[in-house]
Amino acid sequence: MEFSNTTISSTATTASNGTASSNDTNSASHSENATQQLIRENVKHLIEQLEAGHSETLTAYLRAMAVFPDYSLGNQLAIARQRPTATRVAGMWSWNQLGRFVNKGEKGIAILAPVIGKSRKQSQSADSADTETDTNKSVLLGFRKVYVWSEDQTQGLPLPELEKVTGDAGVYLDRLRDFVNVQGITLEYTESIAPALGAAFGNTIRLLPGQNKAEELNTLVHEAAHLALKHQERRTTTTKTVRETEAEAVAFVVAQGIGINAAQSASYIQLYHGNAPLLMESLAAVQQVSAVILSAITIEDSVSQEATEFAPETVEQPTEPAPEQKRARRSRTPQPETAAA
Repeated sequence: MEFSNTTISSTATTASNGTASSNDTNSASHSENATQQLIRENVKHLIEQLEAGHSETLTAYLRAMAVFPDYSLGNQLAIARQRPTATRVAGMWSWNQLGRFVNKGEKGIAILAPVIGKSRKQSQSADSADTETDTNKSVLLGFRKVYVWSEDQTQGLPLPELEKVTGDAGVYLDRLRDFVNVQGITLEYTESIAPALGAAFGNTIRLLPGQNKAEELNTLVHEAAHLALKHQERRTTTTKTVRETEAEAVAFVVAQGIGINAAQSASYIQLYHGNAPLLMESLAAVQQVSAVILSAITIEDSVSQEATEFAPETVEQPTEPAPEQKRARRSRTPQPETAAA
């Protein structure tokens, strides 16, 4: 995805510490590991919170994945750490376009935005071997720190109604069944797995019949996550607790994304056992899989999206969509990034 220059320019009216004041800009970071560094810093904070018994911090991180599915993992964690209650965020310029203004003294939420430049190279023209033309190509130069603010840090005109995810769980359940089928996974219903609600192995998912639609959706997401996270292949490198908690975390993020209450695991704290690399790997995998599933079940014609891949990628996405850019495809009125209802 592309990051709009609008969002970068909209942050130029903040001080270096993110406090709403006069013009100032941050220099671009040329480190290729900027997003990984951001993740490490927030994972370190998360581990400290977990060790202190504050498992709600992890819940806040998972909720941010549902609220901002198009954001990179590093920025999701950054927003959750700095403003756990944020549901809509945008740069100062974007808020001003909506008739809202950042309250004086409010501290901005620092995230990373890529700096894109143009690379020019010469190539021979097809008409003449002696003629050369310049070809422009976009290249990633690095990252810079920018600031956004949550809706509750602003005041002004009421926000226009945004598209919200609404409706019965059955609507999303039907889409999820279709999506699973497109992935080549066989879905079966059988009493033989009782008392388990679901089971996944190979390319087959089995569900216990008789669950209500919300329960079945949650169970199907959980079992689909097992397959997407390649838990069969990782049995020798992970514990059952880690595998089950990762799958449950995906189900939690998806449920949050479509406005369905989901039971929260009491064993979140057991996800990492003090192992920071394992926690980073798990969070990245949960973010990737939940984003794919949410995309599939919240878009009307999700099954026809041939480019959608079910298996998660391990490479951190370097780009971040601008809040107003995401909505621009649907409305000419700029709107902040928002959570699904």
